[in-house]
Amino acid sequence: MSRAIVVHTPGGPEVLRPAERAVPVPGPGQVVVAVAASGVNFIDIYQRSGGYPVPMPFVPGIEAAGTVVDVAADVTGVAVGDRVAWVNQPGGYAQHVAVPAAAVVPVEPGIPLETAAAALLQGMTAHYLLHDTYPVRPGDTVLVHAAAGGMGQWLTRWARWRGARVIGTVSSAAKAEVARAAGADEIVRYDRADTAAEVRALTGGAGVDAVYDGVGGPTFDASLAALRPRGTLALYGQAGGPVPPFDPQRLNAAGSVLLTRPNLSHHIATRHELLTRAGAVLSLLATGRLRVHVGGRYPLADAAAAHADLAGRRSTGKLLLLPHG
Repeated sequence: MSRAIVVHTPGGPEVLRPAERAVPVPGPGQVVVAVAASGVNFIDIYQRSGGYPVPMPFVPGIEAAGTVVDVAADVTGVAVGDRVAWVNQPGGYAQHVAVPAAAVVPVEPGIPLETAAAALLQGMTAHYLLHDTYPVRPGDTVLVHAAAGGMGQWLTRWARWRGARVIGTVSSAAKAEVARAAGADEIVRYDRADTAAEVRALTGGAGVDAVYDGVGGPTFDASLAALRPRGTLALYGQAGGPVPPFDPQRLNAAGSVLLTRPNLSHHIATRHELLTRAGAVLSLLATGRLRVHVGGRYPLADAAAAHADLAGRRSTGKLLLLPHG
């Protein structure tokens, strides 16, 4: 038998219930993986709560890493014993998961599986945001919201590595230290100051070249106001709630700025692009040029606590579930 977390009805963290089930058998094109670690992400919370409707019952978790223990007869290129990781596939909150072989990426022996599980989704998101959505160049100044969070630390470290000056927003002194350790050049305490005014002051009134905003509703106005003319607002998430409808004329008034709402799935739509982005992330981890901060590890049975900590902003860095822990 194998343990998993099952959600039978939308609700709060308490609906995350442990359950026993049979070890899955791979269907056509699938492999079965013994999960070493599962990433905890805001999309898991949205699905659990009903914000992003999914068929019930379901096993949450769209990011994990582990070791292949079974493969379908038609699968090539993946074998029992391979160390793999994946994103955007359901069912990660479990000891064993059946995953399409085309969705897994190889993990080099020198990279711990926990690191791969913690890095892949946020790392590939940072990759497309900094290389495609707004390609950061040396000398740019960018604003990263929630810079002490897992995604914020990825963006901060990678933007600095690409030569940018990073202004990070945080809500506490402790989180300011985390953001500075990740490489933020300047810190704005959004709980104490007007974010846009502070950013304008730090840029001599010019504004930033790009804003990377995964918070959404609470930060949207400040993000627009912090941009230079023809700057780019990458609204890649809504951890703080959705952005209300607004008049597109505001983009003109802000200086012909660009607004985009990108999604990782559209940037790993082909096997080639998936392997390219995953390879870039895992390579930087293997060489030590970038690193991931795991802010908390939880046994599978404590999935509710992990959700509560993430939603309550009581964590920094990435949170992991350890199904065999």
